[in-house]
Amino acid sequence: MPRVDVELSIAAPVDEAWAAVVDVRSYPDCMDNVESVDLVDQADDRHRTTSWSVRLKGSVLRWTEAEVIDPDARRFDFRQVAGDLGEFTGHWAVVPGPAGGSTVSLHVDFDIGIPLLAEMLDGVAADALRENAAQMLTALDRRLAAARVRPEPGAVR
Repeated sequence: MPRVDVELSIAAPVDEAWAAVVDVRSYPDCMDNVESVDLVDQADDRHRTTSWSVRLKGSVLRWTEAEVIDPDARRFDFRQVAGDLGEFTGHWAVVPGPAGGSTVSLHVDFDIGIPLLAEMLDGVAADALRENAAQMLTALDRRLAAARVRPEPGAVR
């Protein structure tokens, strides 16, 4: 099964980066390739189900995923429960980075679900998912950077 691993160093402190990563419903506001993320169910603070619609190389992928959130480890795992791919699992993680910043990573294992075409399409799909994941991480970095330069309410400029 193909795997995609993408990580990015971000200047934001680890707690700020984690808050941005786990707030998936805000992704469409800052990520051009994410059309929608909707909360389907939230059993408790650690378990939720979300529905996604993401543009990928001119196509739209849709899926619903079960997520297990571990705030202490700053990691959340996801698993497609319904959707366009045969299998789609992975996790987001945030760890302390250099100079008080963070390293945010996204790891995805997937199966396109078409065995006869897998050999031909897996590499293309992996490249597209890797590019998409990199765009998502870069968008999170821009969002966090913009939040850091905004003045506090009532601050003198």
